[in-house]
Amino acid sequence: MDSLQGHLLIAMPSLEDTFFERSVIYICEHNDKGAMGVMINRPTNIVIDELLDQIGLTKESGLSLDLEGPVLLGGPVDTDRGFVLHTPQEQWVNSEAISDFCMLTTSRDVLNALGTNESPSQFVVALGYSGWSKDQLEQELAENTWLTIPATSELLFCQDHEALWAEATKKLGFDIWQISSQVGHS
Repeated sequence: MDSLQGHLLIAMPSLEDTFFERSVIYICEHNDKGAMGVMINRPTNIVIDELLDQIGLTKESGLSLDLEGPVLLGGPVDTDRGFVLHTPQEQWVNSEAISDFCMLTTSRDVLNALGTNESPSQFVVALGYSGWSKDQLEQELAENTWLTIPATSELLFCQDHEALWAEATKKLGFDIWQISSQVGHS
């Protein structure tokens, strides 16, 4: 299977009443060892300013950058670890390029820049990640657990987290509620 790095996983409606119900996950890494992604539509009750205060970082006074957006729950793995998806800038040597419009870091350097003039233009801050062992994601795809689409910066950095699942499903070109979750062969 080709790598799904830089794609979005869209939870099938059959995942209702599960942790991943109506989730949208940005795949940051996908190779023969497994996959790792960040859920981008599950806000927590913590705002970015509060998180920065909790870890001892404070926004420079007088700057107008809004850090009142929510910290997201990136997934059920390592929920005490922070991840930042952000637009590319050359100075972030600790960030890994995922696509031409997104980098990922766990380093504090980007967090230190939030609220300053050096901040990435767009970013998502998440706690935890979603992970799959070798062949696990491929099995879930074969079982019709997820649909995939190439990610866009508009979807990745969408601020309306409640509407993101519906917006992502529209990109599929059909009504997701009309497809079956049953696996079969004709």
